[in-house]
Amino acid sequence: MVMERPGAPDVLRLVEREVSAPGPGEALVRHTVIGVNYIDVQYRTGRYLLPAYPAALGMEACGVVEALGPDVAGLASGDRVAYACPPLGAYTGRRCVPWDRLVKVPADVDDHAAGANLLRGLTAQYLLKGTCTITRGDRVLVHAAAGGVGLILCQWAKHLGATVIGTAGTDAKAEIARAHGCDHPIVYTREDFSARVRELTDGAGVDVVYDSIGGPTFEGSLASLRPRGLMVSYGTAAGPIQPFDLFRLNNLGSLFVTSPSIFTYTKARPELVERANDFFAAIRSGAVRIEPGHRFALADAARAHEALQARATSGSVSLAP
Repeated sequence: MVMERPGAPDVLRLVEREVSAPGPGEALVRHTVIGVNYIDVQYRTGRYLLPAYPAALGMEACGVVEALGPDVAGLASGDRVAYACPPLGAYTGRRCVPWDRLVKVPADVDDHAAGANLLRGLTAQYLLKGTCTITRGDRVLVHAAAGGVGLILCQWAKHLGATVIGTAGTDAKAEIARAHGCDHPIVYTREDFSARVRELTDGAGVDVVYDSIGGPTFEGSLASLRPRGLMVSYGTAAGPIQPFDLFRLNNLGSLFVTSPSIFTYTKARPELVERANDFFAAIRSGAVRIEPGHRFALADAARAHEALQARATSGSVSLAP
């Protein structure tokens, strides 16, 4: 699937292209499951810039190694692998991928769990164990608790002993979040989430807020924190955050704010492998349950984008080559 210019979902079109042999440091991977993430929407609309057109989207997939170029270590043809990284181009049946971005998938983790959830799983892992360390007794607020990252965050944080408060747009999504570890789902379209957080914490506020929404929730997220609490802004799905007077963090209780990136936390291969293996271990232990999600054919990538952008999905969205 390629696009000639940024725009609505209908800019995505199916084309046939030859796949080149893997070069030095590359592996040719035949995809079985391709993940669709909100970052793909940001690139498609032009919110995030692409270097040139025509361009392909997608940075997450699971598949099988078919061939190896020179200077590749620790991989063999036939290995099941997954990746969640640039360069973009996962919306395809086969592609060459830098070998050091590939992680082996355990035999008891299925292709969908790896191919449509590795980006989300790595994100949840570094948010819970890298950006800060969640431990028993912590109280956290997870925005978009029924979303792809949200469902994993809620389950994993609960497993680590945290009390989990989450926001969702509908009653149905609130119940999905509740079924995945969210102790106190809040329907933000019906009530002020920051006021409700204060009620649930007896006025104290939460230790950490995980906010992937951006502009519309930023102020409420700050208002939900305890003194010296941490605001983690890891996405802006609903729009950018407006310029902010840093000194206000002083007046709001000496708050901390960070804007982390998965690519910083997985840049070094040993750290990538460690975090991926921790996510796979969470699946295998049952700490994180991966639902079937929403699946589309590769040729229907535009429909997948429409559903994701309309917030008509919960959990993962994937494409089948």
